[in-house]
Amino acid sequence: MDFSYIFRSAKIKIDSLESAGFSTDDGKIYSRKDSISKGDFYADFSLSPADQNLTVQIFDSATNEKYALFDMPRAHGAFVASLREEARKLVDGIKSSCFESHDLKDEYLAWLTSQFSASPEFPWPDTPDYCVFRCPNQKWFALVMKIKYRQLGLIGEEEVWVVNVKAQSDKIPDFIDKKSIFPAWHMNKKHWITVLLTAATDFNNLCQLTEKSYELVVKA
Repeated sequence: MDFSYIFRSAKIKIDSLESAGFSTDDGKIYSRKDSISKGDFYADFSLSPADQNLTVQIFDSATNEKYALFDMPRAHGAFVASLREEARKLVDGIKSSCFESHDLKDEYLAWLTSQFSASPEFPWPDTPDYCVFRCPNQKWFALVMKIKYRQLGLIGEEEVWVVNVKAQSDKIPDFIDKKSIFPAWHMNKKHWITVLLTAATDFNNLCQLTEKSYELVVKA
């Protein structure tokens, strides 16, 4: 099962991997094994910092055979659910000890207010976390909201702060890396993009994209 989504919200601390129980032969792929389900199974972690991948496979401790149902999205039941929950908790522990995690939301909101002399508006009572910033023509150029990773096509129910900004349609394919920049969620994907407000995002690039969004919306 792929848990690479943790790279979208945090930066890995390579020096912490060994103390967290990971080992490596080539400095590229790090591995770790954890006993789960009272020792009847074990979780085999494979982590690649360069590729920003983290995968987990479950094996039977007695036979060393892979437990295939763990990786099948349509496989349900109390037992497989319990294995997935144990694996998720282990991933949460790895994120806590081996990753630097913070969001850029507050820093970004402060920058928006200062850069554009604009105040956030909260137009949707049902989603009080959502806010927009408007140009003088009253059209918004930035929509800040909290959504789930799965809404961006990633694995995970964890919520993340993002911003939708307008971009030149011919350049959008070049911007999208599906790591910190994605096709716009809940807006026209031909003209807008969604950017994560996490440690994985280059703040200077985020600011440049926002300034361009303002220019495009002012001219609209």
